[in-house]
Amino acid sequence: MKRYNITVNGNSYDVTVEEADANGAAPAAPAAPAAKKPAAKPAQSASAQGGVKITAPMPGTIVDVKLQPGAKVTNGSVIAILEAMKMENDIVSSCDGTIATVNVTKGQSVETGTLIATINA
Repeated sequence: MKRYNITVNGNSYDVTVEEADANGAAPAAPAAPAAKKPAAKPAQSASAQGGVKITAPMPGTIVDVKLQPGAKVTNGSVIAILEAMKMENDIVSSCDGTIATVNVTKGQSVETGTLIATINA
C-alpha cells in the first residue's frame, strides 16, 4: 500500500492506495481501512523560505516567471509558465500569501517535483 496527499478543489486528503496483482485482484484488505481525512496544513514559516511549496507537476521547460519574491498572491495566481509536450501550463498558487522564494529561471528545464516557488501563507 502507498500513501499520498491529494488536493481536490483546495481540500487536502490523505489517501491510501492498494496495488493490484497481475490478475487485477487487490490483496486482502487490512483489518481497519484508513479513512480519508484532511491532511494538516503546512506550518507557516517566518524564515526566508515559505511554508507552502509549489512544485512542477510534470517535466518541462520554464518559459516565463510571472512573479518575484515579495509579490502578493491569491489562490490561483499564476507564478510561472511551464512548457511540456508543446503545451504551456500555468503553475499557480495554491493559497493566498506572499511569494517567499522563486527557485527557477526562464529557460530552465525541470523534472516532476522540482521546487518552483515557496509561499508564506
